Amino acid sequence: MMPPILHFLLRRILQALPVVLLIIVGSFLLIKLAPGDTVDALVGDMGGADPNFVARLRQEYGLDQPVWVQLWRYLVKLAQFDLGWSYVYEQPVTQVLWSRLWVTLLLMVGSLSAAFVFGVALGAFAARRAYSLTDNIISTLGLVFYAMPSFFLSLLMILLFSVKLGWLPVGGIRDIGAFHTGWRLWLDIAVHLVMPTMALSLIYLAFYMRLMRTSVLEVMDLDFVRTARAKGASGGRLMFHHIMRNALLPVVTLLGLQFSTVLGGSVVIETIFSLPGLGQMAYTSVVKRDLNTLMGIIFLCSIIVVVVNILTDMIYAWLDPRIEL
Repeated sequence: MMPPILHFLLRRILQALPVVLLIIVGSFLLIKLAPGDTVDALVGDMGGADPNFVARLRQEYGLDQPVWVQLWRYLVKLAQFDLGWSYVYEQPVTQVLWSRLWVTLLLMVGSLSAAFVFGVALGAFAARRAYSLTDNIISTLGLVFYAMPSFFLSLLMILLFSVKLGWLPVGGIRDIGAFHTGWRLWLDIAVHLVMPTMALSLIYLAFYMRLMRTSVLEVMDLDFVRTARAKGASGGRLMFHHIMRNALLPVVTLLGLQFSTVLGGSVVIETIFSLPGLGQMAYTSVVKRDLNTLMGIIFLCSIIVVVVNILTDMIYAWLDPRIEL
């Protein structure tokens, strides 16, 4: 008899395979519909080339074949975990992705963690003081963060904390000229990620804060909360052991769904702060028509989103024992 957790993982993996395949096929066809290809970008960088040379390049890269043939060849290579060669970075796509993935993961995990923790805390605090001055101030700040575009907030942070005050570096992932090692290197990386993390997390903080406030107010009126209060449960135990555990369910659901949105938002943030992550690499791949690198990014991001949603379902089942995996 297979354990329930293994049965759940196997079922979700089998469900995810056609989803990932559909994403890969759809993205490949959409990219092919766009004008230009890798050879056009290379020839443009060279300032032009002989038509015979261009034809030989297309033949060498396999771009002279029909689209369905190119798609089939790519899927066959993908099944062998071969993501191809990056014509822009002149390295295997897998090597390029691994060299950039950790930056994007640090930015995403840091942003979502900060948004989730502070959003849940502020939302619960506002709900405890519903319709008071404190609640109105917190709700107004959340609305301001939600309405302000991330790129505009990023520019304001650079102007204030870097140009005016000089507290934080303008961009990059580390101080290249410092030659830090060990914990000093990671401290330098953390300092460089402060502003990007804040710029990316504030809008999601507003989401979680508003949702947590509404969820806490709803749970506070349920029968089991009144029963616990009548039995003499203290305010802290009532909030943390009864109310917040149930109020977190919709927030955790939103957390899993928004992971892909954060991936999209990282493109703007990484470009503004010159972070060498997947977002900036995706932008460069689109401009340079580097199909293999762009498809590798899409494939990797789809895998990450699938894994995060599986973890979200497991956390959801842990929070609510009534849900079976």
